[in-house]
Amino acid sequence: MKVVLQKVKDARVVKHDLYNEINDGYVLLVGVSEESTSADAVKLAEKIAKSRNFEDGEGKINLSIDDVKGEILSISQFTLYADVKKGNRPSFTKAAAGDRAIKLYKEFNAALESYGLTVKEGFFGEHMNVYINNDGPITIIYESREGKIL
Repeated sequence: MKVVLQKVKDARVVKHDLYNEINDGYVLLVGVSEESTSADAVKLAEKIAKSRNFEDGEGKINLSIDDVKGEILSISQFTLYADVKKGNRPSFTKAAAGDRAIKLYKEFNAALESYGLTVKEGFFGEHMNVYINNDGPITIIYESREGKIL
């Protein structure tokens, strides 16, 4: 399982009309591979919930999302498992099938919520527009395999 975290000032999901939006917090682009497990979802949620990616009063990156009362916009992103080794068109065979992916995506979001965090979602398996106002910019890739952070 792979998550691209972007610290944001604000972000929103639009599909014809505004669907969800957040202010200060994280946009999480969440990829589920065919090898991802529930243990990966739980471990990544714990790591992200406890990560200190916000500035304190002295400008040092030292505060968690809970410390700043931030929100999360979680976006399912199967394209994180694109294989681009051969040809010019990416292959997505390493991404989990829809039923498995949505189960682990929902488990991941629920695990984040278990830390008292507000999690809003985009659309699963559908086209949408995601507007991200990256702050910093801070972008960090988190990955877990077999319940261990890589």
